[in-house]
Amino acid sequence: MSQSYLGRIALPGTLLSRPGVRALRWLKRDNRGVLGLLVTWTVVAAVLMNRYPSLFGPTLFMVALFLVDVVLAPRRVPLFVAIALGVLAVETGLELNRSGDLPPWRWVNLGLVVLVAGTVLNVAWRRARLGVAGLTGDAMLGDLQERISRQGRIPALPIGWHLETSTRSAGSTSFAGDFLVAHRAEGGGLLSLVLVDVSGKGVDAGTRALLLSGALGGLIGAVPPDRFMASANEFLLRQSWEEGFATAVLVSVDLATGDYEVRSAGHPPAIQFLAGSGRWHLHEDAEGPALGLVPDYPFQPMRGRLGRDDALLLYTDGLVERPGRDITLGIDRLVGEGERLVRRGFDGSAQGLVEKLGAVNDDCAVVVLQRH
Repeated sequence: MSQSYLGRIALPGTLLSRPGVRALRWLKRDNRGVLGLLVTWTVVAAVLMNRYPSLFGPTLFMVALFLVDVVLAPRRVPLFVAIALGVLAVETGLELNRSGDLPPWRWVNLGLVVLVAGTVLNVAWRRARLGVAGLTGDAMLGDLQERISRQGRIPALPIGWHLETSTRSAGSTSFAGDFLVAHRAEGGGLLSLVLVDVSGKGVDAGTRALLLSGALGGLIGAVPPDRFMASANEFLLRQSWEEGFATAVLVSVDLATGDYEVRSAGHPPAIQFLAGSGRWHLHEDAEGPALGLVPDYPFQPMRGRLGRDDALLLYTDGLVERPGRDITLGIDRLVGEGERLVRRGFDGSAQGLVEKLGAVNDDCAVVVLQRH
């Protein structure tokens, strides 16, 4: 990578001066120099505490301990913590020899420093599995989360078509088990949308969603729609995850004619608004098992057509499912809300549905495709 993650997350563009950019890159590159600066800080802090005990206390060490978890590689963190606690122990011993005892607030501060040091070591041990420091690791996670969002970026559509999506994770975290993968063929005639709900929710499902979104993003432009579900199913079966399944719905739309196919893998049924009759129709014929459960399953399509002012609604179970309530009641409520949407228009409808019907403790996602 030609550009460091530190440079990206600090201040993009020209807001940072050249010396500032060089300093950030040095922090990223030269951990030994950073370690030397932090050790120097602890020595200076110990000297200040010894010379001016009424002005400076052990909390000076906390500054270095907080910084070390951000800028140092995890393998260097235990070394610094050992040095810092050793310097603090020497300084405390000198003070005890000089005065015989320490005031209570100093003992409290010493206990806090030891507690923070233990926390820093625990965090470093967890991050050692990733092998990157705090800023770099956080930037990497942010970049990965952005890649998930990029898979579902809405492609440009021809005049006469409107598409919008909205996703919300459990607890409003950045990672979710529900995601969208979208693709428009090079010729521009075929639009493919895959809405996926990975087992689990929030961050627990986010790591599996990350892997699966990358795989599906590669498949959606490389295999025809009639092979997509089978290929995704084979991929999940090979992963051997403990919670190794996901529900999905694939919609392939001919943007010239409005003809479409729906294939479902254990997903709630797609709903079509028929402008001619003003009614909503559930496409329950497109049924199949969740991905990752049954080998060699033939996912059969359900075919339909979007006429003028018709709309197609895709959603995940976080919008319609509640503990102790039949999912059909949630779908009925969604249809009822859809009827109100028709009167107001579909602009902003995806986000409105998520905000009004989405479960707080579950991931939820909505896709609305309308032909004008």
